[in-house]
Amino acid sequence: MPKEQYAGAEIVLKVLQDQDVDVVFGYPGGVTLPLYDVLYKQNRLRHILPRHEQAAVHAAEGYARSTGKVGVVLVTSGPGATNTVTGLTDALMDSIPVVCITGQVPTSLIGNDAFQEADTTGITRSCTKHNYLVRHVDDLARTLHEAFFVAQNGRPGPVVVDLPKDVILARGEYVPLEAARPRSYKPKVKGDVKAIREAVKLMAAAKRPILYVGGGVINSGPAASQLLTELAHITGFPVTLTLMGLGAMPASDKQYLGMPGMHGTYEANMAMHDCDVMVNIGARFDDRVTGRLADFAPDAKKIHIDIDPSSINKNVLVEVPIVGDAGHVLEDLIKVWKSSQVAPDAKALDAWWKQIAKWRTKKCLAYRKNGKVAKPQYAVDRLFQAVKDNRDVFVATDVGQHQMWAAQYIHFDKPNRWMTSGGLGTMGYGLPAAMGAQIGNPNGLVVCVTSECSFLMNVQELATLAQYKLPVKILHLSNGSMGMVRQWQEMFYDNRLSQSVMEAIPDWVKLADAFGIKGLRAETAGEVDGAIKAMLAHDGPVLLDVVVDPTENVYPMIPSGAAHHEMILGPTDAESTESGSDVVLA
Repeated sequence: MPKEQYAGAEIVLKVLQDQDVDVVFGYPGGVTLPLYDVLYKQNRLRHILPRHEQAAVHAAEGYARSTGKVGVVLVTSGPGATNTVTGLTDALMDSIPVVCITGQVPTSLIGNDAFQEADTTGITRSCTKHNYLVRHVDDLARTLHEAFFVAQNGRPGPVVVDLPKDVILARGEYVPLEAARPRSYKPKVKGDVKAIREAVKLMAAAKRPILYVGGGVINSGPAASQLLTELAHITGFPVTLTLMGLGAMPASDKQYLGMPGMHGTYEANMAMHDCDVMVNIGARFDDRVTGRLADFAPDAKKIHIDIDPSSINKNVLVEVPIVGDAGHVLEDLIKVWKSSQVAPDAKALDAWWKQIAKWRTKKCLAYRKNGKVAKPQYAVDRLFQAVKDNRDVFVATDVGQHQMWAAQYIHFDKPNRWMTSGGLGTMGYGLPAAMGAQIGNPNGLVVCVTSECSFLMNVQELATLAQYKLPVKILHLSNGSMGMVRQWQEMFYDNRLSQSVMEAIPDWVKLADAFGIKGLRAETAGEVDGAIKAMLAHDGPVLLDVVVDPTENVYPMIPSGAAHHEMILGPTDAESTESGSDVVLA
């Protein structure tokens, strides 16, 4: 008896339902109209219409990062597909699972420069974990199921599935999920036991250890974060979390030193530099963390746990490589530690913590007092104070100074609460990512921290917030410039501010009103608390414009090409962050 036949568009919908997808971020076009017609006829799957395909991918990233699910994007051929490239690259750099379904011209026209044709698989080959061009409807279901598997297993990442219009229209058989498991892709999740025993031996002998933790722990799931905290507590080791790893261990834990790297805390960076054993769990020795490689943790023996074997020994040579999922390896590491009945050198560890306590006295996140105009650090810190008791807060940021201040002053005690563009540093990421996080967490409080230059890159998504009544709160720090670019020009280019100052800035309150969103403004430091309170009290989306000191820079800072111990602590460096009459402690 012949199996039931379905149109390609119906097969796509059945795959999404089989994969338990509940929302798709998409923008229709000529090639994908049959898909949208099928979507129109059903009520199970929700479709969100952003105002730009780049924003659709960032929204899918925010959704994925905050829920642990795969984000799904649906766009048309040609410019619809090419507009996703920045978002796909961002997801690849930050290991975010996204499946992007793109329309394509009919197979008979591929290569003929047809209307809205682009070589989507060629263009996206280097910015996706994998991509597919489906040429026959009978391959459609199996390919889509495989795309979801690839996106979320191993090191997560974006996958593109390019669908010619004739495949979308053709009729074929549906292959269910249980019959479509890929046979060739089998990422290693369990670490080598011998290597884990070597790691435990090295850790037990450490005098100045540190756990250096990245986004791989968050990608592994909530259980991995709990295991990380358990490992830290049974060993007594200090912990530092990268920009993508924030929330992997509670920031309120006394063993947490803060973020490492270019704008990390003094104590985290000094501990990274002076340690004798470094345990890297799910981080990739990024250049923004390591600084000058020749002087990176010069006395340390290094253990590297990563699910991606290509990350091992790519930037930094390590003594003990362990390929595997962070959660599985942490579980085995704890078991071996306990069964071996090893214990750290208590005397050496006590001396190490005393040294860390001295570094902490630098109070490196202190900042100068407000004048009439608010310091940007103050605005971000006051936001955190206002939301810290809410158990379900999600924060997204754009890229630049405000991103670093948010990472420094907003503290997370849970994973999956922090959405930011780490590896690619994508301006325009924050608003759509917040939008995706809000859709994935309808009862959560979602805040986007941004500033004008990043915000203007995807400002059109205010219309999406208004259409779907998404109650995202936007803290907009107005400093009139590309803050981080201006900071570098001031510090390293003799203050030649070449094209870093915005000379035409909209009235943000009026702009919010034009989109049907509540707009607020705080022009002085004294107005900040009241404005934040009003923003949080409103039950819909809000754009709060806070005028901040345009001369403020992000500190601490490791200049490009410098080492961890060569930090600039403040405007006048050495003593500028000591507690005193001219500073406020965060």
